Amino acid sequence: MVKRVLMVYPEKCTGCGSCELACSFTHEGEFRPSVSRIGVFRFDEGGSNVPMTCFQCEEPACLKVCKTGALWRDEEKDIVAFNESKCIGCRMCVMACPFGNISYNRTAKKASKCDQCDGLPQCVEFCPNKALDYLPADTENWNKKRAFTDKMRRALAEVK
Repeated sequence: MVKRVLMVYPEKCTGCGSCELACSFTHEGEFRPSVSRIGVFRFDEGGSNVPMTCFQCEEPACLKVCKTGALWRDEEKDIVAFNESKCIGCRMCVMACPFGNISYNRTAKKASKCDQCDGLPQCVEFCPNKALDYLPADTENWNKKRAFTDKMRRALAEVK
């Protein structure tokens, strides 16, 4: 299996929400952005939009706080994987994610995070402006992903 990386290009995002709808329908069977594993942050000032989903961190804070083993590093896919059946709904991972990219599903009483749709991310498939892409995890793409993650980390630090 070729490892891949989910890339985000905020400058291409119009805030249409197609990614959120595709995700919620794929995972929950309904068009409800509130249960989507991707969220678009819409900034009225400046008119910018940023699709946010799990960054698959190299040293994930969520994984460190998960005491049940519901979160683990899937080396084959190179993602932070999630086993809903092991989740006890403690929300420690939700609190630990510095980006807010793990949510809590109130209906299921469990955490919810991006699983990259097992290699066919529907958010990418349905993004009309190509603000999301799923690319081979080569050095160039990893460096771009790290740069974006670092930029988001700095932006969040400024807000706090």
